[in-house]
Amino acid sequence: GTITRAELLAFRGELGKLKNKNGVAISASRINHIMTPLRMVLAEAAERHGFVSPFRNIKPLRLPKVDIQPFSLEEVNKILDTVRNDWRPYLTTRFFTGLRTGEINGLEWKHIDFERDLILVRQTIVKGKLESTKTDGSMREIAMVPAVRSALRGQRNLMAEECRWVFGTRGGEPINLVNFT
Repeated sequence: GTITRAELLAFRGELGKLKNKNGVAISASRINHIMTPLRMVLAEAAERHGFVSPFRNIKPLRLPKVDIQPFSLEEVNKILDTVRNDWRPYLTTRFFTGLRTGEINGLEWKHIDFERDLILVRQTIVKGKLESTKTDGSMREIAMVPAVRSALRGQRNLMAEECRWVFGTRGGEPINLVNFT
């Protein structure tokens, strides 16, 4: 209860002076990750002992926008032409739908509507656990372009009939991101 807002801001300022192993100042993201447990501890202490957390109204540092440079269609086709055959449907679906990793890895056959050419995004896999999508806006329907429809039809033939996952392992489990990468 004796920690002040000024001390928290000073501590965060000192973190900004630290360098990583390459001699570069640590990032705003890293500083935010360091500050998060402190914020949580102070919030819990404030709740238990009836004081106002000094962290109140201290916002995380702003993170710089990342300049995303997607693959060109030529690069996508080059990747699809050279990837192992068993991964081609997975990558085709990823490239042409924009599904997030957890969404495609948590995709079940019951969410593939071939009659309406739609992929129903209803769940995601996070740290190996199946969950509903993060936000209501993440729950959506994605129209299948012909390449995705063809890839998914081919994938259906690769998977055991009883496997519920569109992209599963030989053991019938969803793809593990670590194994893929």
